[in-house]
Amino acid sequence: MKRQHVILAALVIVFSLAVLLGSGLINLGSLTAFATEKKAVETVVSGKIPKMLDLGSKSCIPCKKMAPILDSLREEYKGRAEIMFIDTRENRKAAADYKITLIPTQIFFDTLGVEKFRHVGFYPADSIVTHLKALGVK
Repeated sequence: MKRQHVILAALVIVFSLAVLLGSGLINLGSLTAFATEKKAVETVVSGKIPKMLDLGSKSCIPCKKMAPILDSLREEYKGRAEIMFIDTRENRKAAADYKITLIPTQIFFDTLGVEKFRHVGFYPADSIVTHLKALGVK
């Protein structure tokens, strides 16, 4: 009888993990997260340079404060890093694809399109530059 309980418990654990993995509530690290988000990332990761994606809204206050910073960095790092913005109110699918819960959210990708860092909230230029340098941007 004990063996049946162990087998049943093991099956419950395996089933529970499968449900949690499938729902996206847990993942097995950045490679799994990247694999599940690959379709959404494909449009962002074209090319061979690191990228910073800012997901926000043209109407949110912190997002408005970030807009001139992003414009300046986009110009300063042209050809060396790509600085992008997606309005999550206009593109709700992107918000879902990137699992955005609060805006603004900045996501940094390496040259292979693998997410390396994520920040939520206003992010000053010097902090963005620090992460771009960590990705090898000169």
